[in-house]
Amino acid sequence: MVRTPSREVLFDPTGRLAGRGAYLCSDGSCWALALKKSALERALDVPLPAALRDQLQQGDPTQIQGDAHGT
Repeated sequence: MVRTPSREVLFDPTGRLAGRGAYLCSDGSCWALALKKSALERALDVPLPAALRDQLQQGDPTQIQGDAHGT
């Protein structure tokens, strides 16, 4: 995950986008725990867009697109 300089939150499977990043394992239970503890919001210093939060709650990494930012 990355928060771009324009404060968009994007899923970045390459890890190469510019901005503040947070790494997640590929296991959906890892994502659920990060959401429950608000770890991503703290790490990225921005609230997650609702659409991205919904995708993460689904726990399926194949459902998240590299350019999906939920805004």
